[in-house]
Amino acid sequence: MKKKLVLLFAVLALVAAACGGDDDATDDSPATTAAPAATEAPATTDAAPAGDSDVTLRWRTRPDNDQEAGVYRSVSESLSGTFGATLEYEAGGTETEGYQQALLTQLSGGTAPDVFWIPGAEIANFASRGVILNARELADAAGHNDADFYPGPMTELTTDPATGAQDAANYLWGLPRDVSAFGLYLNLDLIAEAGAEDPRDLAAAGEWDWDAFRRVSEDLAALGGDVSPYGQSSWWGPIGYWMNAAGGGFYNDAKDQCTLDSTESIAGLQFVTDFYADGLALTFGEDPEPVFKAGNVGMFQNGRWATPGIREVTFNWDVVKLPDGPAGPSNWLFWGAYVINANTEHPEEAWALVQALTSAEVQGQVAELGANIPSRVSQAALDAFLTFTPPENNQAFLDGLSEGPTTEAPDWLGDWPSYSSGLTTEVGAVISGARSVDDFQANICAELGEFVNP
Repeated sequence: MKKKLVLLFAVLALVAAACGGDDDATDDSPATTAAPAATEAPATTDAAPAGDSDVTLRWRTRPDNDQEAGVYRSVSESLSGTFGATLEYEAGGTETEGYQQALLTQLSGGTAPDVFWIPGAEIANFASRGVILNARELADAAGHNDADFYPGPMTELTTDPATGAQDAANYLWGLPRDVSAFGLYLNLDLIAEAGAEDPRDLAAAGEWDWDAFRRVSEDLAALGGDVSPYGQSSWWGPIGYWMNAAGGGFYNDAKDQCTLDSTESIAGLQFVTDFYADGLALTFGEDPEPVFKAGNVGMFQNGRWATPGIREVTFNWDVVKLPDGPAGPSNWLFWGAYVINANTEHPEEAWALVQALTSAEVQGQVAELGANIPSRVSQAALDAFLTFTPPENNQAFLDGLSEGPTTEAPDWLGDWPSYSSGLTTEVGAVISGARSVDDFQANICAELGEFVNP
């Protein structure tokens, strides 16, 4: 196996060199639109295939939109055949737990892809089930260095499922594809038409907080018609922002106690519930992205991954950091990882693919096209990220990563899928008016306590 690995990784190095191009050219030529690059096949490399040319690897991501799917399809085409394997890319579903459930069903039935991306919060769930490969031996043989990536994700990717403790000498569940934070995508034309304050100016002055957010939203609401001031998706990330920004959250630090009923968490829930009740947002649960792209939403909360799709709009737009809550600046440090099917017939080639997909060159290609922020620790990568416009205010996402964000992290000893599903459902019931805030506070932790780490 070692000889085969040496051959695979030697060819992978050639692939990286062929894909890398001129670093200065990348910095000096930022992308101005994602659509052409996402649909045009990139030039093929000159590296010769190695190993068994009959090997086919299927791999999957969960793109936010067609544009992001195009980015990964282009990456797949550029890498296919370069290290002895033909690649078949599959675009999974969008921002719902159905993506993970479909993977688990296919893993159980033997029909899952060889390599796939999963959210950081799902690493414990998949590793504990034994459905993803512990790649530590493969990584050590390839000369992989954990320190090349942000420490937060790597801590979770090197955790022993049985104890919940980090054990980097014996475990490696995959490699992080990216990091990201939330921002507010702004329809600048609607904001100007409403005569509202520019959130970017407020943020620059240190005045972009929940009060200012509400003022801008009320001005946008005065436009009437089909315009909605604000929209967010209904999964745990946007929900958690309101609780975190008020000083609360889902758990205590040890993750052995539910804190959804804390005074701070309830303050955040009350604010967003009142905001929706006052007609300042799209109906909770409605997908805000297509409505924003149609020009009918003033402010849209989402991560960097939404950028390829937003680059298609014809109105003036930009981004701004999330407004500061009562507890100060708040955001999430999101991440996800490429992992390997534990039952793949080609583990060496699958690991080579994971390394290729997380190489500096491929991460730079994806970042330039707008989908994410590189997960490798490199100031040069962050500096280059700032040049990948539009949006002009890319700094908003880096601000989100630097202002004490809550790291997306799995619950190794609890049941995160059930806990997150329950809190998402019940918060949605409160925001929609089907459940009172008082009832939520009185009962939610009793209802979900069985899913918390004992």
